[in-house]
Amino acid sequence: MSMQHASTRYGIGDADASEVGVLAEVDRAASALFAPTGLLSEEALKDHVPVDILASAAENGDLFTARLETGAPVGFALVSLRGGMLYLDQISVHPDQGQRGIGAALLTRVIDEAKRRKLRRIALSTFRDLPWNAPFYAKHGFREVKRSDMAEWMLELERIQAEELDVSKRCFMLRKIGWL
Repeated sequence: MSMQHASTRYGIGDADASEVGVLAEVDRAASALFAPTGLLSEEALKDHVPVDILASAAENGDLFTARLETGAPVGFALVSLRGGMLYLDQISVHPDQGQRGIGAALLTRVIDEAKRRKLRRIALSTFRDLPWNAPFYAKHGFREVKRSDMAEWMLELERIQAEELDVSKRCFMLRKIGWL
C-alpha cells in the first residue's frame, strides 16, 4: 500500500528483521508524546518494545512497517493472536512524521491482516482520553468494551498493565470484522 500526504510518500508493508533496531528507536521517540500527559513514568518514557520481540514478530508476520519513499522506517504496528482475535499490541509513528495519516494507514493494514487471517475481531488496550488513543480508534470503528464484558485474557492483561500504569485511565476496545 502506498499513501501520500503533502510532499511525503510512504508505504506500508511487512517488517523486515533488519529494521527492528530502527523500529525500537521509533518506538522510543513516539513515547515522548506521552511525557506531558503524566500517564507514563520516566522509566516507561525511555522504554521501547524489546528488539527480540520485534524480531520474532517480523519473522512470524506480526509486524508491519511504515516506510518513507526513501525506504526509511518511520512507524510500525505490532499484533498478536489473543483469545481468538487479532490483538493490536502497539502502533508507533515517529513524531517527526505525525499527523500524516501513517498511523491510520498502519491500522488499515492491521484490519486487512485480520481479514486475511479470517478473524472476526480486533482488540486493543489504550488510554481512554488521549486524542491519539481511544478517540482515534473510535473513528476507525473500535468500541469500548464494558468491564463486565471483558474476556479473561483481557482481565489478565489489565492486571499486568496495572503494575506500571493507572488502568482506570485505560480501556479495551474491539472492532468487528465483517457484518456478523
